[in-house]
Amino acid sequence: MPSYKAPVEDVKFILQDVLGIDRFNNLAGFAEASPDVIDAILQEGAKFCEEVIAPLNLPGDQEGCTRHPDGSVTTPKGFREAYRAYAAGGWMGLAAPAEYGGQDLPHTINTVMQEFISSANLAFGMYPGLTQGAIAALLVHGSPDQKRTFLPKMVEGAWTGTMNLTEPHCGTDLGLLKTKAVPNGDGSYAITGTKIFISAGEHDLSENIVHLVLARIEGAPAGTKGISLFVVPKFLVNGDGSLGPRNGVSCGSIEHKMGIHANATCVMNYDGAKGWLVGQENRGLNAMFVMMNEARLAVGVQGLAQSEVAYQNAASYAKERLQGRALTGAAAPDKPADPIIVHPDVRRNLMLVRAFNEAARALVLWAALSSDVAHRSEDPAERQAADDRLGLLTPVVKGVLTDLGFENAVRAQQVLGGHGYIAEWGMEQFVRDARIAMIYEGANGIQAMDLVGRKLPKDGGRALMAFMGEVEAFCRENGAEDGMKPFVEPLAKGLEQLQGATMWFMQNAMAKPDNAGAGATEYMHLMGLVALGYMWGKMAKAALARKAAGDGAAARMDAKLVTGRFFMERMMPEAGALARRIRAGSDAIMALPAEMF
Repeated sequence: MPSYKAPVEDVKFILQDVLGIDRFNNLAGFAEASPDVIDAILQEGAKFCEEVIAPLNLPGDQEGCTRHPDGSVTTPKGFREAYRAYAAGGWMGLAAPAEYGGQDLPHTINTVMQEFISSANLAFGMYPGLTQGAIAALLVHGSPDQKRTFLPKMVEGAWTGTMNLTEPHCGTDLGLLKTKAVPNGDGSYAITGTKIFISAGEHDLSENIVHLVLARIEGAPAGTKGISLFVVPKFLVNGDGSLGPRNGVSCGSIEHKMGIHANATCVMNYDGAKGWLVGQENRGLNAMFVMMNEARLAVGVQGLAQSEVAYQNAASYAKERLQGRALTGAAAPDKPADPIIVHPDVRRNLMLVRAFNEAARALVLWAALSSDVAHRSEDPAERQAADDRLGLLTPVVKGVLTDLGFENAVRAQQVLGGHGYIAEWGMEQFVRDARIAMIYEGANGIQAMDLVGRKLPKDGGRALMAFMGEVEAFCRENGAEDGMKPFVEPLAKGLEQLQGATMWFMQNAMAKPDNAGAGATEYMHLMGLVALGYMWGKMAKAALARKAAGDGAAARMDAKLVTGRFFMERMMPEAGALARRIRAGSDAIMALPAEMF
């Protein structure tokens, strides 16, 4: 049976020493997030995830969800009780506004909890995760009446939420969607159509499910310009807030999936279901993007989370499994063989995963902090800078962290050898579960094209120039500092490769757009590598300061510095290969006629 231990101390190091979260106490909700409060939240969240959620992961995967003849769905044994405990603990409303029953704490703290719960049980974490995304969309675009009707119950956890975009004939190209909305004459609409791949579309965890559904009002323009967003509850809500009759929405089937078996991924049928317009008519994508951007960052966290839990189990196994002898001579002469942790190639795999995990955690928390500043700061310039950074980082966090999260789950599985292929050890589930994160909420190729096609040129490249300028300034200011040279020099070289690749795109992608498409994924990974390297630079600086302070954390800080040095020596050089692939252009990629494939 696999196990999980939440990385509480590492999170505290990032929040306090690397990001300096106390510097943001002028922002709403941050003053309440004192070190003692943060520590209490992390400890209690870790305990809940380790003791309540994680033990359900393997059996939940094996049991899966069950659809019954009446269209109802039951989740695996123990999920209902665990969800009730989650809701009762107030975890759903950690960062939600107090006026709707939330705790109004920083989104950054909620992001930590997202990692913990996604490591402990990814399928379980999707139920509250989607609800939090729906809450975010309604907060921004919902009418006052919609907020009063739905948000208190959703923040409480009594009701859950979903997002309904995909249809059998359209995924990324939402302009093709056919689900229609017909005015009922009373301010509501009759929603008719079929949606697929709807995570948490039907289940037995909550009293009601609040679906956010994209549909086209009759007579609306074709394409994405004619899409509207509707809130469609499973049960209609009476004027006094009590639940009324069942709405015309049902689960037609549950998808048979490669992983995340304990989350009900449903085909949802809307048969004249009553829904209400959210935001403006024909501006549904604009409203839904609030939820989609929340979800993309959360999925990036899932990539990190599966990498972390896979690493933990692989490292534990490597320290116990006896096979062969160390190349330098017996490390455990009193035993019949040495633990496989002595073998360099086993360590190589473990270090690749560990070096990613620590930097990725810092990156997602930096992005989450940027979201908090963008939404809570009273300084317009500060808000804009944070929003620029968040927009630039979102496709990188989603795409790079899920690509590498899956690769790392496979690496960790490899450490277990044959046992990694056997279900009872849990490693093959981490691999299967991690794979979906590369696909949903916008496949990673789409994330790469979003970065190159939209985020780079946006506002004249303002966000990109600010990011590269920040990294460049860090290298300039710390290059001469004792102990920082092994981190700054490789980072500076990686940044130089990113700057060169950006210039190549500017010179070669305008006249030949296929060059941008051909190099987009490599560019996304190049930017991700530089961003992760920048996080390692900041962590190394903080670790050196902690060592100098002599606060008893020297051994942990030494381990960080060694891990960071591994990243710079063994992972950062990949920047050169990525840059060369980008400059290769699109000729060979586009040369074969379609019939030759």
